[in-house]
Amino acid sequence: MIKELTHIADIKTHLSSEPEVYVVYDRNVAWVVKDFPWKALPIETSESRKTLETVEGICRWLVEQNASRSALILAVGGGITTDMAGFAASIYKRGIRYANLPTTLLSQVDAAIGGKTGVNLDGYKNMLGAFRMPEATFISADVLRSLPQRELRSGLAELLKTFLLADGKAYETALLHGVTQELILKAARIKEDIVGRDPFEKGERAKLNLGHTFGHAIEHASAGSIPHGEAVAMGIILAARLGENLGLSTIGLSRRLTADFQAVGLPTDCPYPLETLKDAMAKDKKALGGGKVKF
Repeated sequence: MIKELTHIADIKTHLSSEPEVYVVYDRNVAWVVKDFPWKALPIETSESRKTLETVEGICRWLVEQNASRSALILAVGGGITTDMAGFAASIYKRGIRYANLPTTLLSQVDAAIGGKTGVNLDGYKNMLGAFRMPEATFISADVLRSLPQRELRSGLAELLKTFLLADGKAYETALLHGVTQELILKAARIKEDIVGRDPFEKGERAKLNLGHTFGHAIEHASAGSIPHGEAVAMGIILAARLGENLGLSTIGLSRRLTADFQAVGLPTDCPYPLETLKDAMAKDKKALGGGKVKF
């Protein structure tokens, strides 16, 4: 459930009836949680630290706190934080509840919505994980005010992807006027609606992976130096070109998307040859049997 927060402190009211709340947060956003009344665990967040070892550390901390099966984890941070805290919630005592307070644009419109949790394995994205729906995802404009421009652009890629799939008017508005709270909530609710109809990605939800097969391979090739959103932007362009070559997309789509993305500062040229990406795409978690890759 998407819930808008006027102020960060309002989350205390939303969770006031919870008997046990344990906060797992990205140590880079300690200022967000400093006035929270609950016990809190800071974690390091990078693709290289998105591992089972980190999730085990979260679970050990919960054991130390005597967290019961009635507990709720509040994940505060970007997509790496919400993925790992959600995964810990899915396995601790065979499953407890969790909620998200995403602190990046990318996580507000995508990563913190829909219950995909997990960790990387040997550099491959999200190879271990589970579907575990959060009790709520709290959206606050306050947390974005200190976000670096590169991270905002990274989130913009996911926001534009959602509107490309579901709301052409909102797509044009985002290109012309930039990111607003109204657009963030619109994109979040579009994803929430799609997930509600297809929670385990058996059909409609798969379209939200637009650009991600190429994008995850680009991230892998870059050893994490290219952020997720930027990689997805490049991946969308590659997917559009593939669609044109297969006769599935309108000729000129990739050219138009390239111009749109460049106009808002997103990278569009993949720095790696397709041969370099091939192995990672074959190992992508969305790949089908028999060597078939889903784009």
